[in-house]
Amino acid sequence: MSLPTITGVGRLTADPELRFTPSGKAVASVPLAFNSRRLNKQTNEWEDGDVFFIRGTVWERLAENVAETFAKGHEVIVTGEVRTESWEKDGQKHERPALLIRAIGPSLAFATAVVSKDAASQQGGQGGQQRRSGGQQGQAQRSRPQQPPADDPWAVDNAKGYSDEPPF
Repeated sequence: MSLPTITGVGRLTADPELRFTPSGKAVASVPLAFNSRRLNKQTNEWEDGDVFFIRGTVWERLAENVAETFAKGHEVIVTGEVRTESWEKDGQKHERPALLIRAIGPSLAFATAVVSKDAASQQGGQGGQQRRSGGQQGQAQRSRPQQPPADDPWAVDNAKGYSDEPPF
């Protein structure tokens, strides 16, 4: 039997935390909150309902991209497999739900996004091997979109705003 897969819209409750395994694989923790918010038609005000908190985990190049792209408070659309994390502390067994994130992206309901290929994609897809420097350099890259490579068939003509030629 396969694990349940969920897709939903949630918010990051903290910045993603990027770490690297001893073998060099990137892994990021993404704390998420999903809530049921609804409009009360009598008062015409929004009311918060139940909230489901879950820790998401992403691996390799996706982990690096998530850590560089998202921050606390961002609304995201996420798909992943629900799992149970188990551990023992002080002789007591503990369990909690966890989400192995397979895909994550920004929700454009209340934000805009500029999508660009990451450096590893532009270098032939050899991702997961480079460690990114975070901080202010990552912020600068996010606010200034990169120009597509000259040989990118999906690039548009900036003078016209579109391309007349099919990319194939």
